[in-house]
Amino acid sequence: MDENRFTGILTSLKELKLDPYAEEIASFFMSHNYSEEQIDAVADVLNHLETKKKEKIVSTLLKMSRLPLKEPQTFENFDFKQIHGKEAGVLKNLSTLSALHARRNIVFIGPEGTGKTHLAMAFGRECCSKGYKTYFLKATELKQKFEEAIRFGHEAQLIRGLVKHSCLIIDEIGRCVFDKTSTRLFFDMIDRRYQKEGSNNLILTSNVPANNWGEFFQEDASLLPAMDRIFDNATVITFKGESYRGKFRKSITLNVGEPPVLPGSNK
Repeated sequence: MDENRFTGILTSLKELKLDPYAEEIASFFMSHNYSEEQIDAVADVLNHLETKKKEKIVSTLLKMSRLPLKEPQTFENFDFKQIHGKEAGVLKNLSTLSALHARRNIVFIGPEGTGKTHLAMAFGRECCSKGYKTYFLKATELKQKFEEAIRFGHEAQLIRGLVKHSCLIIDEIGRCVFDKTSTRLFFDMIDRRYQKEGSNNLILTSNVPANNWGEFFQEDASLLPAMDRIFDNATVITFKGESYRGKFRKSITLNVGEPPVLPGSNK
């Protein structure tokens, strides 16, 4: 049997979690004197099943991620021409997911409409496409989840859920203030993710400079070491400039009320 031909079959069997049957399948081919064409046909079927399984996994991960599905934000539909600067190439390299594998957090800071959330979502979507669990939520939603968990005594369960995702995206830090109890849960989550093994990172966006984030977390001096966990191994990308939302906007002014009476009109 052609070794290269069977290598592809072994790869598919492994992805389908059927690799324990590899030896039995090879013996079946030999005992039934399968031709190269027949083996290729089996390889094609297994490859098809492998592809469909991967598509199903990606579809499930995207649904669970809370990322937009109807109008997805991707690296492909991001307008990189709007970004200038000698290190602009860093943004294009985000799609490699090297930050995820290096366990490096990414923080996007800048005015509204500069593409922070789009890039955060694009990174998360790329993670899903590669089979990594991703979860997106706004800071206000996270605050609400903390408050509900505290009310019903589900804090540990919530933290476990937030830690399990390979990529956790928190959008719009600074849009709300976390009280002391929620702040402690926030940084318990940060600490647990800091200790988490394997490929993982945090993606954070904010309109507020990072050195002012302490204003949004009610806690004593113990907050500072916890905050350092976010930036201990992080890339902070700061956008400067005006929003480019609405660059194709067309403005129309209309009068409202009774129409004016024109000279010579019967009215």
